[in-house]
Amino acid sequence: MKIAALFPGQGSHSVGMGADLTAAFPEAAEVYTQVEHVLPGLRAVIEQGPPDDLTLTANQQPALVAASVAAYRAWRAHTGLTPAFAAGHSLGEYSALVAADALSLGDALRLTRRRGELMQAAVPVGAGAMSAVMGDPAVVAAICADTDGVQPANFNAPTQTVISGTKEGVEAANAALKARGLKAIPLKVSAPFHCPLMDPAASGLAPDLQTTAFAPPAFPVYANVTAQPNTDPTALPGLLTEQITGAVRWVETIQALAAAGADVFVEFGPGTVLTGLVKRILPEVRTLNVGTAAQVQDFTR
Repeated sequence: MKIAALFPGQGSHSVGMGADLTAAFPEAAEVYTQVEHVLPGLRAVIEQGPPDDLTLTANQQPALVAASVAAYRAWRAHTGLTPAFAAGHSLGEYSALVAADALSLGDALRLTRRRGELMQAAVPVGAGAMSAVMGDPAVVAAICADTDGVQPANFNAPTQTVISGTKEGVEAANAALKARGLKAIPLKVSAPFHCPLMDPAASGLAPDLQTTAFAPPAFPVYANVTAQPNTDPTALPGLLTEQITGAVRWVETIQALAAAGADVFVEFGPGTVLTGLVKRILPEVRTLNVGTAAQVQDFTR
């Protein structure tokens, strides 16, 4: 069995996530203790809310890292297993790097808090937009190329691509896509992620990434922007900087993991978004979720 460990991005959060893990596993409890030490007050937001505070990008990003890493460390301690590979969707790439011991949890929490602040501040509210498009991704990419101010942001599944950019650009692309028979659904997001409008966030985070101590990953972590495995710690600042404005190549990532031999895909953390996407990309592969104490305890090889 070759396990690919997957870690979710924004949108998978919920108030109280990880509470049963911290009660059942000291490894998970230690993660939340460190959260309170590094970012005082965040643990209370994770455990008690209110939901609007947890949803804030600057809170949600480090909170999801904490919940995902807590699930992963509880699973590791309970099963004694080690994944062969890891990948994370957008923000989840930081969780994947922590799992691979390439990035310390403390640094991941600090970086994702800063990342969230910068991404939220990069674009005035209402100036950007995102849409989920159902249809041929090649058509989506072509229409984005012919439309100013918009680009593919997430290649999530064979027939699901998220586009991002200026409000006017996304609206124009939506109209062109609908004229071609594709379904475009505007998303309720706080900012237009993974597009050039995030340049100020990328520039702002780059110095922090350059001064962060990265270590060689214990196993390959697949980068969002290349969909390829990386084991070179010196490449990580550049990959994580580029990730802020570049597209998440999730379909290619999952296909590359399978080609490398991954035969079990395990999503660590709250929600089942990535499990669903994997099933749409590779319907025949085995998928599992590890986000609760019961799922850790019931994990089967």
